[in-house]
Amino acid sequence: MSLAAHLEELGEPLVAEQLAHPTVAGIARGDLDEAVFRSWLEQDHLFLLDYVRVFSRLAWQAPTAHLGDLVDLAHSTFHVELDLHRTLSAEFGADLNGARKGPACAAYTAFLLDAAADYGTGLAALYPCMWGYSRLGARLAEDPPAEPRYRRWVDTYADPGFAALARRIGEMIDEAAPPRPAAEDAFLLGMRHELTFWTVPLP
Repeated sequence: MSLAAHLEELGEPLVAEQLAHPTVAGIARGDLDEAVFRSWLEQDHLFLLDYVRVFSRLAWQAPTAHLGDLVDLAHSTFHVELDLHRTLSAEFGADLNGARKGPACAAYTAFLLDAAADYGTGLAALYPCMWGYSRLGARLAEDPPAEPRYRRWVDTYADPGFAALARRIGEMIDEAAPPRPAAEDAFLLGMRHELTFWTVPLP
């Protein structure tokens, strides 16, 4: 079994925990309290800005074979995924300019930026966001919400193109071949941060 496949196997129970989280369950039903999703959008906007920085820090260290992938991921996150957030945020009245990181967002981004100091471990640390959201999108798309705004959010992460990006990160992890114990620790901690991130700060 490849390292990436092993990490995915470890991560499946934590994907199940995310699916059971009240925020994710509310998205799945299409009846999540708008105040909760508005706060999530604000926190995820701040997270994604730092996620671009993580890709950029890894790109600086990357072997030539991975450099273009990481530059493309940074570009896609900044110009495509953040555009989705801006559109949804306008519909939910989120204040992206005035948002401040809550404890979960601050802890997660600090962890990722620190982990990116080591190339292979940094890839394993960021994999929960790419692979995890691809898994969530696929699972939620099996019975998508009727509410159109939540449906668009699900469709974004269920998109085959997003799944392809996640698979490429898995290939890069295997090619980088970080020490398995370090990769496991970074991946599992990232998965726990993903779970914690769904509990958003509310006024």
